Amino acid sequence: MSELKYLVFFVVLIVGVPTGYMLALKYKWIEKLVFFLFIFFTCEMVDINFVSMETYRGTSKGFEFGMVDIAMYILLLLSFKRAKQYNIEWFPPGAILYILYFLCSLISIIHSDIFIYSAFEITKMIRMYLYFWIAYNYIQNEEQLETLMHSVGIIIFYIFFSVVKQKYLLGMFQAMGPFPHQNSLTMYISILGALALARVLNRSKISVPLWFLLFAMSAFCVLSTLSRAGLALFAINSCLVFFVSLLLKNRGRDIEQRQLRKRKWVILIIMPLVGSAALYKASDSIIERFATAPEESALTRIYLAKAAAKMANENIFGVGLNNFAHKINDPYPYGADIPAEISRDSTKRGLVETAYLMIAAEAGWVTLGVFFIMLMYFYIKNIINIIRLKNTAYRYIAVALLGALSQVYIQTTLEWVVKQTNNFYQLMLVFAIISVMTKIWKRQQKQKITTPLTKSAPLQLSPNRRSPCVTTI
Repeated sequence: MSELKYLVFFVVLIVGVPTGYMLALKYKWIEKLVFFLFIFFTCEMVDINFVSMETYRGTSKGFEFGMVDIAMYILLLLSFKRAKQYNIEWFPPGAILYILYFLCSLISIIHSDIFIYSAFEITKMIRMYLYFWIAYNYIQNEEQLETLMHSVGIIIFYIFFSVVKQKYLLGMFQAMGPFPHQNSLTMYISILGALALARVLNRSKISVPLWFLLFAMSAFCVLSTLSRAGLALFAINSCLVFFVSLLLKNRGRDIEQRQLRKRKWVILIIMPLVGSAALYKASDSIIERFATAPEESALTRIYLAKAAAKMANENIFGVGLNNFAHKINDPYPYGADIPAEISRDSTKRGLVETAYLMIAAEAGWVTLGVFFIMLMYFYIKNIINIIRLKNTAYRYIAVALLGALSQVYIQTTLEWVVKQTNNFYQLMLVFAIISVMTKIWKRQQKQKITTPLTKSAPLQLSPNRRSPCVTTI
């Protein structure tokens, strides 16, 4: 059976990629479908693991390849096909920082006791960079950003109905949707929810009820996870998006400005009322979640954090990429201080909850520093976009990503889910979008400078026609 799934995958890879590429060149709707799948398959992972080790508790358990890769390769071919129209940027903004982060992580394998565990994570990091690179070079204009937003709306619907099925048909106490864990769902859907809310607050010519419903669906999904941190951080995310939107003056005529201001104040009244009603409805489950949270869980977090810091302090490049789950156990000394009543099996201890300490433990403090600089680079770049894009239709995306990244960065101090494949892909897509918006803005500024020269250029007769043509500078 395993041989059959490999055969199916390679047939899809060898036949599907060139076929999809040719169809995308011929039909615009096929291209949009591929772009949608490029995003959708970061949510619903349809993939296989080569040399799968599902019992291992690390952040990567095999060499993953799947349908998202198929969509990636089709968009890669489309990007090269259009290289004459849109220049390929081999090192997009932020790429050098990611490559440096990757190289520092790669050095850590000198301390890996089981190299194949590290190889799993190395392969994943390469795929993540390729995803970022393709997203940046493929997305070139506002129309594609609009297609991206339509994809966001469809994915919210999909996740919402998945959560409803789990909650009300399967009776799951903590829904996780199509994700491996409820915390993964929280981080993923919160970014989409921020985009939906920012669109409602900053775009005049949209279907307001639809996009507000999509935001409400996102909030319902977060609520259904009963994630304590997720609930609090989603509220902070939404408030940040709202208040930044309230401060900004949006693009459009005076009547559109007044409509947007009125909409913002109406939503300011509606959101607390609806939110309070939803919290009241779910209060029993929320109270039970807080009341039944075991004390050992909090203590385990503390002991694992201390063990991670010990790993980082004793090894300049950490204990080896994706080797934390191996070296936290006996016979290694790092988990020796964890009491037996907390860790009943000294050979199956868990992962440190914060991804920042995970990176430090596995690849060293220097690698964590590079990773942190990369995060701050895109965060500051996004803030600059909010300032720059005041006269553009897609400024609201930057506003949304301010709230979304704030949640992701804080949540990463509490959980390691940003290293989950789904969330890692989404984070790289967010980084690509931030850089794409800067690219589009710079191109528009350049066109504004060259347009007056174009208009003033003398008319010349075309050698093949009698009608005049304009010499473009």
